[in-house]
Amino acid sequence: MTISEDGEVEVPVDVLATEQEDEYADDNAATQDDVDEIHSRLERARQQLQPSQGELFALVNGEQVTELPKDLYIPPEALEVFLEAFEGPLDLLLYLIRRQNIDILDINVAEITKQYVAYIELMEGAQFEMAAEYLVMAAMLAEIKSRMLLPRSEGEEEEEDDPRAQLIRRLQEYERFKLAAENIDELPRVGRDIHPVSAEPPELERQRLEPDVDMRELLLALGEVLSRAEMFDSHHVEKEMLSTRERMTDVLEQLRGRSFLPFVALFSGDEGRLGVVVTFLAIMELVKESLVEIVQAEMFGAIHVKAKVI
Repeated sequence: MTISEDGEVEVPVDVLATEQEDEYADDNAATQDDVDEIHSRLERARQQLQPSQGELFALVNGEQVTELPKDLYIPPEALEVFLEAFEGPLDLLLYLIRRQNIDILDINVAEITKQYVAYIELMEGAQFEMAAEYLVMAAMLAEIKSRMLLPRSEGEEEEEDDPRAQLIRRLQEYERFKLAAENIDELPRVGRDIHPVSAEPPELERQRLEPDVDMRELLLALGEVLSRAEMFDSHHVEKEMLSTRERMTDVLEQLRGRSFLPFVALFSGDEGRLGVVVTFLAIMELVKESLVEIVQAEMFGAIHVKAKVI
């Protein structure tokens, strides 16, 4: 500790850091109790695995072994049982926080870091292979803890964000997704809660009874069919086939000895649409062969047909 020229007392940074570490050390004293509790649980689990007197322990060459040999040595790590299985470092952190019944926003980074590192050391001591992400999270917690231990001026405290902010956001987001996954897992699932059942009805033999029909009823039905068939007798009328060549001859006969004949006078409505078409085709063929000519005196006027003089 030194006094500046202005009369202010200057305290070295390492002294402040040491004092803050002592304060956090007092808060973290309870974490040793948590580690001891974990070891006591493992010891109780190890004792529960020991067979009682008269209980079958194993079969050796077909003989039952109910008592353990006195000189048998079982390594302690061989009987360690870990009941908690975590899906990742965030899951482990969330478990440590919820076990203390504290809010995520009020986490004590120093205490959580102590418990987190103790769990990792316990797992490594049990020869469990730790994933790299657990070690990365441990380094991140150590960084946050060191940043919180460093002294900061009032201006820096207002400008700089809380070192725990990013970790808290990740924990809150992970907790939301974990809760959503648990809610989805509680929904009925085919194969776990719902088992589809398929059953086919048995095939039953059906006995078909032959109908009892009287011969008189058959004769009455036959007579009805015959009378109905007579009602459907029809007469087929064949249409007279019209020839274009014959109609050309008829048109020339009508035009013989006449100078002009109206175009519509060559058609007869008695023959229907087919007769009109055949007559028109016959006139067109006569025009094509230059045997008749078609004359129209004015636009939209009457059309006349005249035979050419050969």
